Amino acid sequence: MADLLAGHTTLRVGGPAAEFVEVTSETALIEAVREADEAGTPVLVLGGGSNLLVADEGFDGRVVAVRTTGVQVDADACGGAVVRVAAGESWDALAERATHDGWIGAEALAGIPGMVGSTPIQNVGAYGQEVGQTVASVRCWDRQTGEVRTLFARDLRFGYRTSRLKQEPGRWVVLEVLFQFRLGDLGAPVGYAELADRLGIAVGQRAPSVDVRAAVLGLRRGKGMVLDPGDHDTWSAGSFFTNPVVAGSVVPEGAPSWPQDDGQVKTSAAWLIERAGFGKGYRHGAAALSSKHTLALTNRGGATAGELLGLAREVRDGVRDRFGIELVNEPVLVGCSL
Repeated sequence: MADLLAGHTTLRVGGPAAEFVEVTSETALIEAVREADEAGTPVLVLGGGSNLLVADEGFDGRVVAVRTTGVQVDADACGGAVVRVAAGESWDALAERATHDGWIGAEALAGIPGMVGSTPIQNVGAYGQEVGQTVASVRCWDRQTGEVRTLFARDLRFGYRTSRLKQEPGRWVVLEVLFQFRLGDLGAPVGYAELADRLGIAVGQRAPSVDVRAAVLGLRRGKGMVLDPGDHDTWSAGSFFTNPVVAGSVVPEGAPSWPQDDGQVKTSAAWLIERAGFGKGYRHGAAALSSKHTLALTNRGGATAGELLGLAREVRDGVRDRFGIELVNEPVLVGCSL
């Protein structure tokens, strides 16, 4: 029996896996998944474990931990930087390198844990920036057809915290991500008011990428969103609920709102949670909302998956009863459900 999966997730909960396999090459990754599929064994592909809530009962199948490495760069002043990255590389290490090497488009995604291969699945985003804005293509193992395929940006159906890779769960195993960055010292126009305020600029203006990264890290630390083993506020999966996208008539008076291209409005899950009566530090056993940010569900030490799910249900149901808006969980639930 493998070690508890709690040791491989940032929430630090989760029971054992029937089998735990680490792979360090693309060939080994494909083989580990293909072999399990042929045997009818359930598969969980594991990156950094920063977007998972695993049941206390664990996972009765093969966990494939992706530890592949490699970054290849082709950069010139005209074409920008074309960067090919193995799925098992650290996202934040890549974002830091991008900032300091003058690759524009990852500076506002600083401090986000996890592996590069996971980022296009969720279309990871923060402070007005999304990884889908710089992804050119993703090489994947297609478990449905048994072949390696390249999905280009136009095929990936990127949206708010979603992509084709997420919309077709269980089909795609990310092998490598190809990014295309513009080059320069100034970051992309800042589209998020909180970040613009921290930088002392207006929304839509640009600032040096290194300053944007530093400001984002400061904001994230203030919300307990930068991993720190000594800080239980960071024993989380980041934002547990996505910001709801709803009809404008549904948004409560006074709630933040951001108009979307399809005519709907995105509002703040954190605002809804707080106004529904769940303040910072609200507890359910050893699980609690962060003392810094109500959108994060945290493990205060010794929490079970059951306690975290109980807290999530309480918050979700409270917001629905108060505002008629259904919150949707962002982390992937393994062996459990809300």
